[in-house]
Amino acid sequence: MATSTSTRAGRFVQQETGPGGYSAFVPAPLPPDPPVEITAELRRLYEEAAHALGRLDGVSERMEPDRLLYMYVRKEAVLSSQIEGTQSSLAELLEYENAAAPGTPVADVREVSRYVAALQHGLDRIRTGGLPLSLRLLREMHRVLLRDGRGSTRAPGEFRSTQNWVGGTRPANARFVPPPPDEMTVALDNFERFLHDEFGPTPPILKAGLAHAQFETIHPFLDGNGRIGRLLISLLLVVDKVLQQPFFYLSLYFKQHRADYYDALQRVRTHGDWEGWVGFYLIGVETVAREAVVTTRALLEIFEQDGQRVAELGRATGSALAVLDLLRRRVVLSPVRAATELGLTWPTVNSALKRLEALGIAREITGRKRDRLFAYWRQLEILNQGTEPLAS
Repeated sequence: MATSTSTRAGRFVQQETGPGGYSAFVPAPLPPDPPVEITAELRRLYEEAAHALGRLDGVSERMEPDRLLYMYVRKEAVLSSQIEGTQSSLAELLEYENAAAPGTPVADVREVSRYVAALQHGLDRIRTGGLPLSLRLLREMHRVLLRDGRGSTRAPGEFRSTQNWVGGTRPANARFVPPPPDEMTVALDNFERFLHDEFGPTPPILKAGLAHAQFETIHPFLDGNGRIGRLLISLLLVVDKVLQQPFFYLSLYFKQHRADYYDALQRVRTHGDWEGWVGFYLIGVETVAREAVVTTRALLEIFEQDGQRVAELGRATGSALAVLDLLRRRVVLSPVRAATELGLTWPTVNSALKRLEALGIAREITGRKRDRLFAYWRQLEILNQGTEPLAS
C-alpha cells in the first residue's frame, strides 16, 4: 500500500513486515487542516442542501411526528441493512413486527428490527435522558444493534481492541485498514471533541458530513460501523436543530451510488480530498431531502383522499376511520392487533377492514385464511420505492 504524501489526510503506519505485512491508516484530526475550501460550487451545493432540508422540516410539520418517524425509521433500517448484505424488504419488516409472519426470513428481519431499536434508543437518550451525542451514546446504540443473532459475538457496545479491516481476507490484502487500537483511541477522542464543537463551530450540515467520513475511517467497532455511521448523520442534524425529527436518511443515496461513495471516502484518505467528499455528500443531502419532500406530500395527499372516502360510509364511518388511522400509522396490520390497540371487537375490525378493502385502500397480503395481514397499499408502494434488495 502506498504511503500518502498528504499530511491533511493522515498517515499510514506500518504494522508488520514480510509477506503478511500491512499498513494501517491513521486519519488526521478534525476539523481538516487546512479547512475545507468552500468554492463557489460547494457554496451553491451547501445552500441547495440547506434549502431542501428546510423544506423537509417544514412539510413534515403537517404530519404527526410519530407517524412520519415510524415510517422513515423503518425504511432507513431496511436500506442501511441492505448495504451491509441483509436481504430483507420493508414489507417483510412490517409483517414481522405485526405477527412474526410465517415465511418471513426471521434472521434478516430481526437484524433490521435491531437497527430500528438502536436509532430509537439514541433518540430517547438524547431527548429524555439528557445524554449528548457522544462516544458513550454510540456504544449504547451499538450494543442494541448487535444484542443478539449475527454480530452478538462481535463485542456489542465495545470499541475494538484488535485490528480490523475492510475487504479482503486479511489486512495484507484488504481494501482498507483502519487505525490500530492505540491510534484509534486518540482519533476517537478528537472525534468526540469535534462533535462537541470544542474546536469552534462548524456549520451543522457540513459537520455531519465530516463526522460521518471520519467515523467510517476510524471504524471503531468490529461490526456495525456502517450502520452506526449512517445513523450519526441524522442524529447530528437533530442535535444541531437542522431538523426537528430524524426524517432524513442518506442510505438510499449511498446504496444507489455505492462505487462513488466508497471512492469519495477513499480519496479523503489517499489525497486529503475533503472537498470531493463534501461535494458528493451535499449532492446526496439535497437529492434525498428533495425526494423526501415529494414522498411526504404524496402521503399527505392519499391520506386526505382516503379519509374523505371513508367518511362517506355512513354508519360504519366511525370504526372504519379508526382502523384506517391505525393502518396509516402501522402500514401493515393484523386484525388481532387492531382490535387490541383500538379496543374494538374482532368482528367490528374485520368488518371495517372489508370495507377498506372494497374501497381499494387496504389489501390482504398473505393469501392465508388465518393470521392474515392487511397493508395500506398505496402508502406501502410509495415507501417501497428504492428498497428492493440489492442484487447478490
